[in-house]
Amino acid sequence: MTDYSTIDFSPLLAHAQDEVVTHSFVRDVTLPDGTVIALITLDNGRDHTRPNTLGPVTLLELGDILDAQRDRAGSKEISAVAITGKPFILAAGADLSKVSEVDSRESAVLLGQLGHHVYGKLDTLGVPSFVFINGLALGGGLEIALNATYRTVDASAPGIALPEVFLGLIPGWGGAYLLPNLIGIENALKVVIENPLKMNRMLKGREAFELGIADAIFPAASFLEDSLAWAGKVLAGKTKVERKNTPGKVERLVKWDVAIGIARKMLESKIGTVPVAPYLALDLLKAAKSGTKAEGFEREDEALARLATGDQFQASVYAFNLVQKRAKRPAGAPDKALAQKVTKVGVIGAGLMASQFALLFVRRLQVPVVITDLDQARVDKGLDYIRNEIDALLSKKRISPDEANRLNALVSGTTDKRDFADCDFVIEAVFEELGVKQDVFADVEQYISDTTILATNTSSLSVEKIGEKLAHPERLVGFHFFNPVAVMPLIEVVKTPQTTPEALATAMATAAKLRKNAVITRDTPGFVVNRVLAKLLGEAMYAVDHGTSFEVVDQAMAPLGLPMPPSQLLDLVGLKVGAHVLDTHHNAFPDRFYRSDNLHKLAEYGTLLEKDSKGKVKGFDRGALKIVSGGKEPLTADEILVRLVDGLADEIHRMLEDSVVEGPEDIDLCMILGAGWPFHMGGVTPYLDREGASERVFGGTFHDPQIRGIRD
Repeated sequence: MTDYSTIDFSPLLAHAQDEVVTHSFVRDVTLPDGTVIALITLDNGRDHTRPNTLGPVTLLELGDILDAQRDRAGSKEISAVAITGKPFILAAGADLSKVSEVDSRESAVLLGQLGHHVYGKLDTLGVPSFVFINGLALGGGLEIALNATYRTVDASAPGIALPEVFLGLIPGWGGAYLLPNLIGIENALKVVIENPLKMNRMLKGREAFELGIADAIFPAASFLEDSLAWAGKVLAGKTKVERKNTPGKVERLVKWDVAIGIARKMLESKIGTVPVAPYLALDLLKAAKSGTKAEGFEREDEALARLATGDQFQASVYAFNLVQKRAKRPAGAPDKALAQKVTKVGVIGAGLMASQFALLFVRRLQVPVVITDLDQARVDKGLDYIRNEIDALLSKKRISPDEANRLNALVSGTTDKRDFADCDFVIEAVFEELGVKQDVFADVEQYISDTTILATNTSSLSVEKIGEKLAHPERLVGFHFFNPVAVMPLIEVVKTPQTTPEALATAMATAAKLRKNAVITRDTPGFVVNRVLAKLLGEAMYAVDHGTSFEVVDQAMAPLGLPMPPSQLLDLVGLKVGAHVLDTHHNAFPDRFYRSDNLHKLAEYGTLLEKDSKGKVKGFDRGALKIVSGGKEPLTADEILVRLVDGLADEIHRMLEDSVVEGPEDIDLCMILGAGWPFHMGGVTPYLDREGASERVFGGTFHDPQIRGIRD
């Protein structure tokens, strides 16, 4: 077994020159009975907007402090050591920028070993160790606690998690071995694998306590005092810690492997087999059933080194930075000061999409929202939907009765456009036909002020053409949501040559208040997401029409790591919508986008996939397969993939040359947020670079240097 104490960790300091160091401050706390606890507080000296992180310098300093406490424990100066964090934060885990900068497999191994070396000291102090989880505890921050003898948690703690799988890593500082042996395999699978893959879901303090991650829970107002008092009772033998979720022999012999098997099948069905980290984490959790802690830690070292030097982690960090940084500072956005205040919103249409808009606007903006449609019956149906949704939120306790009443009071419906006179922002959600959208805007413009911003939710039509009948087309922007409206985080904000900075700024500010990420695009067919997906679906139907089975097409495109294969994507968006999207892009770019007559026939037939009563896909509908049969030149899976990646590289390169967006980062941000393109791929452009498609097509790469792992 590895003796971490003999390892030279100094090579890691080469990557730590600009580390924001989280220091370890020690003070002695004397309890009423005279017991002395050495309390270590982790604090990087920044406010709550810059959480404590754990880089090499931070870890080495903590290790030195723990060594000093071990000496003090040996001389009977202290009876225990406790660790907590600065207000509201224990630690947000490893400093990702440092992990992503490792330049060799040897450095990656050292990083894992350093965490195990330092955290392992909590088990060799000669006295019990406590960690008081006083707030945010992510990844390596939570693993500090897992390595301690006892743990308490603040009831108000909002974010407790091991999110590493979400970022293409594994819990590498003890979590993959210690957690299942503390709270049982099923609970550990939830924390290590299931939650990260559910948009990085986190635990609250109460949940962490109920799972058994913490031994005691205390209210925020007196958390530190209560934790110290509880620790004193544990030390005095007055409080006995019981861990009901710690696995026994039956779980290890019977449940463990069964739970792992179920989890593996779940992963295969939900994310496919391209992502590496979830399956490696699953292997570590399986192995944690037996063997020693030292063996478990060595497995973590090897797994962490493999992942930290791989393509998927680098792609994940790139994607993470896009979502956390670039999305918050949108490229090409005008000065925020130009945004007009929105005090009332009008929604043209009362169908499902329009009603979803109205609900979102009233919840997020907390301003009056008025909907309209052709007749009162349609308006009433839309209002009923909105109010039923508000009632559902109330029943789920996601809003209070007072808020429910307020939201209901803010929503109204009308067939009289004069009720739109005082709206500052009007959005349409009517039928996707140019003439219809032109007419509804020309009609409503008669009643609104000259400063009212108009927004269209078109997904495929020219925003500029939609505004051709307007007296003031400069007020019009595209405001393209993705379904389901409440869940999908992206809005494509489309500017025309006439769109004013004020209109664009108002649209961007409104999107932010809706808690959406907005990317600004030029007014071109499909904008970003639909244009890329049209290329993908077009290549899928090209192969099918030439005699390739849907199964082979789905298999061929699997390396892209998409959340679903093309056949299921067509089923999700709808066959008619899919055919319309392909037609739109073929009409705009006939030499580059494929139009499929068979897809129109499938749309008329209405079914592609055969499903059971619960909606689970059983296979392909026989009638659908008969419709697409007849092709005489089937493609191989390799041929399909090369056609696809080269076609995507060409189209995206053209989009960037045409300034559809500011850079490849915005393409990737749109695909991640609007189409569920996986983090571990980094969006689409890093993958195209790594696969050589960029070089083949335009003799360069989208990124320099490329976003990829270490090559031997």
